[in-house]
Amino acid sequence: MIWGCVVGNRHRILEISGAAGLAAAVVVGAASSADAAQRRSHAPAYAPPSAAMVVDVKTGRTLFAENEDAPRIPASITKVMTLYLLFEQLESGNFNLDTRLRVTKYAASQPPTKLGVRAGSTIRVEDAIKSLVTLSANDVSMVIAENIAGTEADFARMMTQKARALGMSRTTFRNPHGLPANPPNITTARDLTILGRAIQDRFPRYYAYFGTRTFNYGSRSIGNHNRLLGRVEGVDGIKTGYTRASGFNLLTSLRTDSRHVVATVLGGRSGAQRDQRMEVLLAQSLPDASTGRRRTALVVEAPSARNVEAPVRVASAEPVYVPPSQPLSNTVPLQIGKPIDLSNIRPVVASASGATVTPSSGPAAQSSTSGALAYADAPAPAPRPAEATVTLASVQPDRTLEKKALAKLAATPAVEAPAQPAAASAARAPGWIIQLGASADEDKAHHILQQAKSKSRGLLANASPFTEKVVRGNVTLFRARFSGFDPEGAQAACKTLKRSGFDCFATPG
Repeated sequence: MIWGCVVGNRHRILEISGAAGLAAAVVVGAASSADAAQRRSHAPAYAPPSAAMVVDVKTGRTLFAENEDAPRIPASITKVMTLYLLFEQLESGNFNLDTRLRVTKYAASQPPTKLGVRAGSTIRVEDAIKSLVTLSANDVSMVIAENIAGTEADFARMMTQKARALGMSRTTFRNPHGLPANPPNITTARDLTILGRAIQDRFPRYYAYFGTRTFNYGSRSIGNHNRLLGRVEGVDGIKTGYTRASGFNLLTSLRTDSRHVVATVLGGRSGAQRDQRMEVLLAQSLPDASTGRRRTALVVEAPSARNVEAPVRVASAEPVYVPPSQPLSNTVPLQIGKPIDLSNIRPVVASASGATVTPSSGPAAQSSTSGALAYADAPAPAPRPAEATVTLASVQPDRTLEKKALAKLAATPAVEAPAQPAAASAARAPGWIIQLGASADEDKAHHILQQAKSKSRGLLANASPFTEKVVRGNVTLFRARFSGFDPEGAQAACKTLKRSGFDCFATPG
C-alpha cells in the first residue's frame, strides 16, 4: 500500500517535471525565434546596383532611363553576344545548324547552370543555341567559344571588339557565359539595349530561337526561364541573368502590331521583383512609342566587317545613314575614332562567391524598316598599334584590378578610315566637336542639328552648328556636328543629348 503511494507520487512528480520542462522549452524556443528575427532584421538587405532603360525601336528615342551609363555586370545576358557571334558563323556558311561542335574537358567542367555535355562528345549547333536560350547552359557557351575562336580569351576579345563595332562603348567581356570572373564582364543598360536591337536587326531568322519555350534534349524537357514569355502579351525575348554581384537582370523585347520597344532591367533584388519592374516599365513606356513606320535605321554592321573568323582589332565606328532606296550591300562604312568618356564609370566590385548563373530568354521577331544604319567594324590595323593608357581624373590610388583593366581596354585607339574631305557648310570654332550622326541628305543633317539645338535647353547656345561633307568611293555623307567645346563641355553635351535620344560622341576638332 505504501509502495503504491510512492509509485503514484513518482508518476505525479514526473508529470509535473515534464510539464515544467515543456513550458521551459516553449519559452526558450520563443526567445530563440525572437533573437533570430531580430538578427534577420539587422542583416543588410540584398540591394545590388540597379539600372534600367527603355528604347523605342522605330525612332531610337529613349522612353525611360535610370543609371543607363553606369557600369554593371551582365551575368548570363552575356550569352546574347555569344549567340551573336555564333549566328555570324551560320550566316557566313562556316557552320550550319547540323554542324557538330566538339566538347573539351575545360568546357565540360564549367559550373552550373549546365547541360552536362561530356568531354570528347559533340553537340549540334541548333541544340547549342536552344540550350543557351532556355537553360542558359554555361558548358555549352564555352563549347561555342572554343569552336569559334580556339580559346576562351580569344573569344572574349572577339566579343569585346564586336561590342565596340556595334557602338557598345562601355562593354568589356572576359568570358562567354557571364559567370563571376576577376575582372568581371562589364556593360551598361544602354549597351545591352543596343545589343538587344542589333541581334534582331542583323539576324531576324536566328533571333526566332529566343522564342523557344521548351527544349527537348535526350530524355529531358527543358523550359525557358524567361517568365514574361507567354505572360506579357507581345514579349518576344530576349535573356535573363543572375549572379550574386549583378543581381537579377533581364533584357526584353516587346512588339505589338504598331509598336516595338527594347528594355533592360539590371540589379533586381529577386527574379519576381525584376520581372515586376520590367512589366511596369513596359506598361508605362509602350503608349509613348511610335505607331508609324520605322524612322530609325537598322543597327547592323557593314558588309565588309562581317564573317570575322578570328580575333582582330577593330575601331569604334560612327552611325551612317543610308537612303532607303540604296541596298545595304552597296554601302561603304565610314569609320570615325570615338573618344570614350570614362569619367563617370564606377565598375561594380562585389563578391561573387557561391553565386551561380540562371538563364534565359524569349521569341521570334520580324524586322521592318524604311532606312538602314550601319555600325561598322573597322579592318584590323597593321602593324598592331600599341595600346594606349588612360588617366582618369577620378582615379584613386587604390583602384581595383577591375577598374584598371576596364579603363585600359576602353582606351584602345581607334582607326579612322580614309576619306576625301570637302568644305564644311559653316566655319567651325576651335576646340572639341560633337557629332550627332551622318546622313546622305544634307537637309537631314541640318534637321538633326536643328532638333538638337531646340531640345538642348540652351546647352548649345554658344556652339557652332555645321555639316561636313565626306566622300568615300561612291558614297557621299554629311556629318551633323557642333563645334566650340572644351573636352569637358563636349562630353557633358553628349551626355545630355543622349538622354534626349540622340546618338552623340565627342572628339577633338
